Amino acid sequence: MSVIVVGLNHRTAPLELLERVTVPTAGLPKGLADLRSRVDLDEAVILSTCMRTEVYATAERFHPAVQAIRNFLCERSFAAPEEVADHLTVLYDDAAIGHLFAVAAGLDSAVLGESEVLAQVRAAWEAAHVEGAAGPVLSGLFRHAVEVGKRVRSETAIARGTTSVSQAAVALAADRLGGLAGRRVMVLGAGDMGEGMAVALAGAGVADVLVANRTTTRAATLADRVGGRAVEVDDLPAALAGVDVLLTSTGASEPLLTVDDLVPVLPLRNGRELLIVDVAVPRDVEPAVRRLGGVTVLDLDDLRDFARAGLDLRRREVARVQSIIEEEVADYVGDAVARQVAPTVASLRSRAEDIRQAELERFRARLETLDPRQREAVEAVTRGIVAKLLHEPTVRLKDAAGTPRGDRMADTLRALFDLTE
Repeated sequence: MSVIVVGLNHRTAPLELLERVTVPTAGLPKGLADLRSRVDLDEAVILSTCMRTEVYATAERFHPAVQAIRNFLCERSFAAPEEVADHLTVLYDDAAIGHLFAVAAGLDSAVLGESEVLAQVRAAWEAAHVEGAAGPVLSGLFRHAVEVGKRVRSETAIARGTTSVSQAAVALAADRLGGLAGRRVMVLGAGDMGEGMAVALAGAGVADVLVANRTTTRAATLADRVGGRAVEVDDLPAALAGVDVLLTSTGASEPLLTVDDLVPVLPLRNGRELLIVDVAVPRDVEPAVRRLGGVTVLDLDDLRDFARAGLDLRRREVARVQSIIEEEVADYVGDAVARQVAPTVASLRSRAEDIRQAELERFRARLETLDPRQREAVEAVTRGIVAKLLHEPTVRLKDAAGTPRGDRMADTLRALFDLTE
């Protein structure tokens, strides 16, 4: 049984393809059921964020499993197999485990050390668990990944400074405008990312914060928290007439702001430039908006370029983080190997104990004449003999676990002692 990961991320795939394969939270149950229905996949977890859409799975046959996941991604994106294949990340066993740990640690993010991804890893695992798609292997792996992410952030400086996409989006807007003091800013989306952007704005000296969201009550709650005002999504185009910056990151599957929405608004702005920072995947702003005069649109690609600057401190931590990840991969693999042979070892010891008890029962009539101390001595001697006989086979089996030789040894023990697990 192998652990594999197949997917697309911000390093390997263009934004246009990333947004086509995105699986929104509401679509996870259907996506997980689809994956589980494919005969070559056992357990499955979908990790879909603004940075990546990756499928983690367990499978007996590597190549058919990769093919099944690639087909799933092609069907989601309506892309030809060769179009997706050119951008796929495909890893298995130790490399797949290390990749997940690096993702949880923030090493594989556009913003090095970002904090938001750890919650996304946990949410992906919990969603798969609820749907019955994450069994003991992937549940154990993702639980370990979350712990790795926590350890990295507590033992290194990788998370110091601007280490979230939402913070970076605000910083990018401030950089483009020479600061946000006195500016009027609208946040579109009141989820985790929108909340992060609104909170970051609260300390940037902005004159006014507007919050728009499909659920008005959630927009009002966030607006109250940051001292801003809630806006109905239907009133979004009109509200844009008075703001300097739009920060947007929702889970919408279609653009929420189009050319047709903005064209009537621009004359009302009296020539004032509108800056839009759209870090949603799929994008919230129609790509054609970039061609409008008086509007500057920045997206995830721009944010990634911006985030490369000012990372000297966190870059120095990368080697330490990688060392922790290597250590944790070794620990996880060691534990996983031990778990593989544990049922065989337990079955062997149980079989031996059954034989010992049966022999004592066979000689019960002779042993009844013994006093309590003598009976205890017989118990101790027989238990000791069994333990010594099983010690060496157990040690050798554990040492060879996870190798072809270990598999042969386990098969031999099961055949010789008629073991059932």
